[in-house]
Amino acid sequence: MRRYLLVALWPAGMAAIAAATVIAARRAPAAAPAPGDDLVASGDGAQPAEPVGQAGPVGQAEPVGQAGPVGQAGPDGVQLAEVTRAGLNGAAQPARAAAGFPAVSGRLSGLAAAGPDWMPDMIRLGAISCAGGALSYGVMALLGPTVVNRGPAIDEPIYRWTLGHQVRPWAAIMERFGKVGNTWTTWGAAGTAAVCLGVSWRDQKWLPPSALGAAILVDKFATLALRRTFGRLGPPGSPGGTYPSGGCDRVVLLYGLIAHMLWREFSGTYRGKVWAIAAVSALSFNEAYSREYLSKHWFTDIISGLFYGGVLLAPFIAAVRLIAGPSGARGGPALAAAAAPHPGVAAGSGPAPAGRGPAPTRA
Repeated sequence: MRRYLLVALWPAGMAAIAAATVIAARRAPAAAPAPGDDLVASGDGAQPAEPVGQAGPVGQAEPVGQAGPVGQAGPDGVQLAEVTRAGLNGAAQPARAAAGFPAVSGRLSGLAAAGPDWMPDMIRLGAISCAGGALSYGVMALLGPTVVNRGPAIDEPIYRWTLGHQVRPWAAIMERFGKVGNTWTTWGAAGTAAVCLGVSWRDQKWLPPSALGAAILVDKFATLALRRTFGRLGPPGSPGGTYPSGGCDRVVLLYGLIAHMLWREFSGTYRGKVWAIAAVSALSFNEAYSREYLSKHWFTDIISGLFYGGVLLAPFIAAVRLIAGPSGARGGPALAAAAAPHPGVAAGSGPAPAGRGPAPTRA
């Protein structure tokens, strides 16, 4: 009977994580747009969205199809008002209008704008990554003697009890589920996420691949240094399961970093953060349970691996935030604002903004 209670621990843990996630998501505060959330992001910053056909900055109505201050209309009759509205006083700036199209094409290609901005941020990411790796090694080196010397009193009874209550069919299932934390599985997931995020991010497309690549390198070399420092052998039958658990730390670090970047780019909301944390928590619990059930690591090494992954993850999240800015300026609110219909397109869409003339009626 006890062996089935041990089997039931996995679905019970997953159910507890799911229940806590649903409760936290339901208690999420009402989404309030941040001061910059109503801005339409562009390659060189954010500009307020202006309805087509409404009054210009000086309060004069500009009907659709009429030539703007530069005397030109777009191919479909819509004047190029955004070019002449670059100044705060609304004065025409022909020089900027003439240079606007080459600048836009240069930004789209990324050749003109990426040069000066990319290198300082890359150096900053590298410095924070190295500092985070050194900090993680230092923290785990301080905990190592306690785990190595005091751990056997906890690990050996748990190991014997688990080994005597295994169910072979369930062990075969856990063998498959536990592969989620294997080296090549996590590296493959990180590589796939690096490509997808590098394509989908609206700006700083170099950041997701660079952050994930740096995380892999820092984790690899810091973990190798810890293993050479302590050289603790794993349980009988799995001597390679040393301090700390590499599978657990990779799940927390790499999947946690992927979830964070997905959240900040495509959600940015409190509820989205709850679901991202829940996904990483479920994967981490699954990995820890499978490693213990299959006796691939000592129990204290598993707990140390989860903690180690969190210590490694924190500097990378801080680096992404420092380089890309707060998540409130990106993600879901900006995407929702961009996808929403223009206030001035449909008749009766609401009152015109203060200081502007009424929107022209359509025939």
